[in-house]
Amino acid sequence: MIDIDGTQLGIFTVKDALRIAGERGQDLVEIAPQAKPPVCKIIDFGKFKYEQQKREKIQKKNQQVSLLKEIRLHPNTDVHDFEFKAKHAINFIEDGDKVKVSVMFKGREMAYTEQGEELLNRFIQKLEDISKVESPIKMEGKNMSVILIPSKTKSKKNN
Repeated sequence: MIDIDGTQLGIFTVKDALRIAGERGQDLVEIAPQAKPPVCKIIDFGKFKYEQQKREKIQKKNQQVSLLKEIRLHPNTDVHDFEFKAKHAINFIEDGDKVKVSVMFKGREMAYTEQGEELLNRFIQKLEDISKVESPIKMEGKNMSVILIPSKTKSKKNN
């Protein structure tokens, strides 16, 4: 059994430990049930729960949330449209978000999947200094896509 200030009191029966905790106006909490004998501590359980919730809240607050933004292209996307979409992707990656770049094929465009793959490779080349590929280029039904994530060295959130 451990006291409020962290000093060890020794080994007690459950009745004796509860009695000692009751005399001090505190609660007896089992800290390590798997230990032989189990370790218990005399603490104010309400205060303990409050501090635990406070720690969890701080951990949740400090968690980094990464969103997945999608940019859609077609196999015959023009140079200006490509540059415009690339600028948006750069902004998303600098904000610390993942970017999914998709090339959508409609009807007869399915015959030109190599153009879509070339477009995605150009996109990857354009953003290679600030991002890296998380999942390689893959075909999903009528869409071909690649997922880019921020490289650790260049994102604004990390600097």
